[in-house]
Amino acid sequence: QVQLVESGGGSVQPGGSLRLSCIYSGYIFSISDMGWYRRAPGKQRELVATITRGDTTTYADAVRGRFTISRDNVKNMVYLQMNGLKHEDTAVYYCNRNPPLINAWGQGTQVTVSS
Repeated sequence: QVQLVESGGGSVQPGGSLRLSCIYSGYIFSISDMGWYRRAPGKQRELVATITRGDTTTYADAVRGRFTISRDNVKNMVYLQMNGLKHEDTAVYYCNRNPPLINAWGQGTQVTVSS
């Protein structure tokens, strides 16, 4: 059975930081590239950052230089360190395989950036 559980969201002021965590279960995740996605109000879900099993990372232009994705293959965890948060980063954040497993989406964690 596959499962994804995200945590670490919250409300912060512009310029603040948050660290999101995702714990996954299921062999398929342990052998796959992983990603963080987000869905902002009124918008489609978008890919924010990806990481391979070998720790090669990619970032969307909107977050490059501010967000850092990492993973711990022993603990089955994926992280997203978010610095310099902006109003437009407000969204529900999800982790999943890259490309995503459609039936595996978790509940996500809400990030709200507001002054």
